[in-house]
Amino acid sequence: MPLLGEHWSDATAPGLHLHRTAPTLHSDADDRGTVVTEDTGIDTPERTGMTPASRSPSMTRRGFLAVGTGTIAAVALASCATRPRYVTPTGAPVRQAERARGGTGRVARVDLVAAPTQIDLAGTTAKTWSFGPVPAPTIRLTAGDTLRATVRNRLPADTSVHWHGLALRNDMDGVPGATQAPIGAGEDFTYEFVTAQPGTYWFHPHVGAQLDRGLYGALIVDDPDEPLAYDEEWVVILDDWLDGVTGTPDEVLEELRGGMGGMMGGGGHMMMGARSALLGGDAGDVFYPHYLINGRPPADPETFTSTPGRRLRIRIINAGSDTAFRVALGGHKLTVTHSDGFPVDPVETDAILIGMGERYDALVTLRDGAFPLVAAAEGKGEMAQAIVRTGSGDTPRASATLPELSGSVLTASGLAADRSVVLPTRAVDRELTATLSGSMMGYDWAINGRRFDPVEPLAGALGVTQGERVRLRIENTTQMWHPFHLHGHTYQHSGAGPRKDTSIILPGKSLTVEFDADNPGLWAAHCHNIYHAEAGMMTILGYHAA
Repeated sequence: MPLLGEHWSDATAPGLHLHRTAPTLHSDADDRGTVVTEDTGIDTPERTGMTPASRSPSMTRRGFLAVGTGTIAAVALASCATRPRYVTPTGAPVRQAERARGGTGRVARVDLVAAPTQIDLAGTTAKTWSFGPVPAPTIRLTAGDTLRATVRNRLPADTSVHWHGLALRNDMDGVPGATQAPIGAGEDFTYEFVTAQPGTYWFHPHVGAQLDRGLYGALIVDDPDEPLAYDEEWVVILDDWLDGVTGTPDEVLEELRGGMGGMMGGGGHMMMGARSALLGGDAGDVFYPHYLINGRPPADPETFTSTPGRRLRIRIINAGSDTAFRVALGGHKLTVTHSDGFPVDPVETDAILIGMGERYDALVTLRDGAFPLVAAAEGKGEMAQAIVRTGSGDTPRASATLPELSGSVLTASGLAADRSVVLPTRAVDRELTATLSGSMMGYDWAINGRRFDPVEPLAGALGVTQGERVRLRIENTTQMWHPFHLHGHTYQHSGAGPRKDTSIILPGKSLTVEFDADNPGLWAAHCHNIYHAEAGMMTILGYHAA
């Protein structure tokens, strides 16, 4: 990484530019929720996040979203006395939590240009939206550094960026209608926050079904005291792809919202017959013509080149929208060391099951030859593939019959948190339940009987008080699996399980997790199947105002 004061950029990646700068000095925020900044000439989100025109919209649905946190504050403060009041994303507790994170003082500056583009999928040209190449170049910094990312929206629609898995300040979480106004077409917005926890994270939009386009990339926060010993590293991003090939994500969502009542014969974008015992039955809703590793299909695989005997760390991210992947490296065992950025007791396995939004880190000692890294689309009969080459030999052909795929398959239930990140033992102060409901027939996905409404985002919110130990029970009453994601926090699975922020909840099953309410604000909690979330399987975890 460049040192403090150095500047660097990647001229081959038009959507992303990275720079290192000296730290910017800020004074404390005043008590009205407005950040007061030294007049250094450096723009901040509070000063230049949106154009003047976007600050006085008409009250259409788009207008409501454009007033963002101001409307959330009004909803919270204007409620009758018997209704809970919540900390706002720009409130004093949020600023205090950010100051408590401290930091190194180093600032990594990033420009992300969201724009229409087209990509080549082994001869198929697909029009999509992206931050330059797909995936975007990896953003990398060291724990404690501040990320200052300016998003320049050159799309014909609103967008935002959510920094998935990070416990960051609430007003930088990138959820329009909850934590910020959307970034309108032609507008710019700067995200700025301290990256306190090392690990494997990623970024993507939180507007509509944009997650199922090409607007995503990895965010790696290095540990300055890294305990693992390895020689090199490979970031692997998995994706299911249809944009610009069989339709657009918006068209898929419109079709799905009609439910399956009139679609029992199949057709369109819906997928019939996707079954997986590991996922408890129905494996997915959507048909995808391509499955990708680092933006490339099996017919044009990425090749990672190394030498025999090298110790490789693979950081695996599932950026898909409707697909779990079973991942294996031919001829090798994988030793899983991290889940969702947090260390676990190492476990050796043939393969890993990874749901949408989840991340797993694994170590492997490379053998001599050419080997397929396969990500089988669980229950869908297709796969993504890349190649690891350390010597001579024919390039492996795309094959879903890799022996490792039918060997031991690790899921989060087989992991335990490393003792360095185990939550301290203490009494539980509050117990909450998130009941997942709905069906493919009506496509009426919900949490606690409510389908999320962006016009009333706090209806049915889960309330906590800062400083509490919270026990959350996630109950899946549906006949499908759901990858449940909580923003702004990392919980621990019960029974000394792993620390995670995204977890697979099997149909008819429940998962109990605990976390400390130490990051005030309004935090989205939702299914990370983007189509389930957009249909209503989302709620808000809100911190009670003092």
